[in-house]
Amino acid sequence: MTDINARIQGLVDASPVFLFMKGTPTFPQCGFSATVISILDHLGVQYDSANILEDAELRQGIKDFSNWPTIPQLYVKGEFVGGCDITKEMFQSGELKQFFEEQGVLQSA
Repeated sequence: MTDINARIQGLVDASPVFLFMKGTPTFPQCGFSATVISILDHLGVQYDSANILEDAELRQGIKDFSNWPTIPQLYVKGEFVGGCDITKEMFQSGELKQFFEEQGVLQSA
């Protein structure tokens, strides 16, 4: 495992919900990252994040790690869930809330 892959694995393993994004949760720097943040905040999910704009190695490394070409990338319990479109579709169908509840990262209402 390369150093960047080990670093990424450490990040996703250290937090039940982790988002690789452009910007920060308080200042997202692209509309797709802002959309995912909005969904997570709406659901009340606690998450950690990394700003890939501050780290070129991380920016390319996460794309290689997940074999997914775009950012943001959402991970739950170490598992890659998807980017903005998948997260948004899952949210709109109710599947995302159910998935979070099943993973124990969101309490049922």
